[in-house]
Amino acid sequence: MTTDYQLTEDGLYAYEYPRPSVTADAVLFAERDGEIYVLLIQRGNEPCKGCWAFPGGFLNMDETVARCAERELEEETGIVLTGMQLVGIYSDVERDPRGRVITAAYTAMTTMPDATAADDAAAAQWWPLNALPKLAFDHDKILADAIKVLRIA
Repeated sequence: MTTDYQLTEDGLYAYEYPRPSVTADAVLFAERDGEIYVLLIQRGNEPCKGCWAFPGGFLNMDETVARCAERELEEETGIVLTGMQLVGIYSDVERDPRGRVITAAYTAMTTMPDATAADDAAAAQWWPLNALPKLAFDHDKILADAIKVLRIA
């Protein structure tokens, strides 16, 4: 049997053909006093260090993309939530300056649990939907799609 990869000395796989990376993002909304809020983290690392984005990160080899979104949400904000709804798959070639990264975005409407920044998030904060900062990557498109999925606006 022919393979298109080699196992390196450090236990990693080296492929003959490039492989994209996969990430998952969590888009959480909450309503308070008649106003809709969205949860954002401030990125603690490059790329886009200091910019605001959805909690998210790279897929581990032993998890589904849905579980990745749940894990990253918990790691970066301390919020535990399962059963989020798929918003979509985002695969624009230039969406991430680190290289070829495809993301699956998940969303949910929830109460407004306290968010505490951890892991690689410098801050975690609920923002009013009508007063958001500029978002990193293609998260403005993901936000618009999540709003449609949940029929918020």
